[in-house]
Amino acid sequence: MEKLISRLKQNILLQLLTIGLRYLLGAAFVYASIFKIAGIRFMPKPDENTPLNTLGHFFEAMYQAGIYWHFIGWGQLIAGFLMMSQKFSTLGAVAYFPLIANIFVITISFNAPNILLTTSLMLFANIYLLIWDAHRLKFIYMPVSSTYVDNDSSFLKKHIWTYIGLALFCIVVSFRWFQTYRYLH
Repeated sequence: MEKLISRLKQNILLQLLTIGLRYLLGAAFVYASIFKIAGIRFMPKPDENTPLNTLGHFFEAMYQAGIYWHFIGWGQLIAGFLMMSQKFSTLGAVAYFPLIANIFVITISFNAPNILLTTSLMLFANIYLLIWDAHRLKFIYMPVSSTYVDNDSSFLKKHIWTYIGLALFCIVVSFRWFQTYRYLH
């Protein structure tokens, strides 16, 4: 399996897909995090006629928790930043996994089919990224310590990907803060 992954990692299209997925998944979390950090609802407040077992009430309960709402926002911002940085993308993918797995389970639990496709794709993309970086995570699942071999191509290691990721991070944060400002005023 490791040799197959190593061979696939030499494919330039898969390398570009990997870089693009890191940007896309990271940007999605960064975008979603800003409202939470600013203390703004993710969804409209449910009215008194809305059944209690709906996704709207669940999000309202998280919002009302205050500190927890901010904590989720900061967690998403950090995971998204790490993912977009390319330099720390493995750590970002590891941090991203429990967050997106939780969101995926929530969409299943509340029978939200319109969101399920998106969260499923995000979860599968994150699993792809974890498999892509499996050689860096061997120390977790290998019982005997093994030698770390960096089999990433020089194309993936170019600093331009880090600069683009940081620029995209700043653009997403700026855009969302502007939306937040407009929402609050």
